[in-house]
Amino acid sequence: MYELFIEFYLRSFAVILPAMAIAVFAVNGKMAGLGFTQMSRRLVPLIAFLGLWYALATAAAKAGYLAPPPTFTDPPYILMFLFGGAGIFWAYVRFNSLARQVMDQTGQIFLIGMQIPRFMGGMFLIGWMAGEIPWQFALPAGIGDMWAGWAAMQATKALYNDAPDANKLVKRANIIGMLDFVVAVSTGLMSSDGFARVMAHGQVNLINDYPTDCSPRFLCRSF
Repeated sequence: MYELFIEFYLRSFAVILPAMAIAVFAVNGKMAGLGFTQMSRRLVPLIAFLGLWYALATAAAKAGYLAPPPTFTDPPYILMFLFGGAGIFWAYVRFNSLARQVMDQTGQIFLIGMQIPRFMGGMFLIGWMAGEIPWQFALPAGIGDMWAGWAAMQATKALYNDAPDANKLVKRANIIGMLDFVVAVSTGLMSSDGFARVMAHGQVNLINDYPTDCSPRFLCRSF
């Protein structure tokens, strides 16, 4: 039952998060004055990138490549996926003049708003209660994700209302988000089979099994 819930949960976000990213790009492209043809030429590569990214992540997860490396010298594929998506997206925007024009038009409200779905990390707490994920990872990662999502929601609301403390809330949301990323990755490595395991010995961490290991958290945390 838990596996079925996680499958539905993650597949839903696998559609919602890319749709949000595309919508943000499209709205700001319109604000930047791009026509339909220009927008199509920029959106098609973005859609293709997001689709290919998820397909590769799924294939890698099913093949077991997203598990923590067993030894220090083995390639850390999971980190490559965590940082690779953001790196490719940055390169696309950096070296594509019109894409850069669209992103320059993007205000903080859109960028910080993309972090609100980090609430989805609450599934780690459900996994802990179901006995599928050790508390050493589930509690800091789950609570951290929900805190990051809440902070992003507060910052987005403040920006929308042009509140005097908006910038302060944005900075706080960014700090919380980065800390959550570091804590979640660190505790995930330290509680899973691999060279870095120092806790939760003898307990399986479902976070490294498909479909949980290729969850849309790669998109949400990386961008």
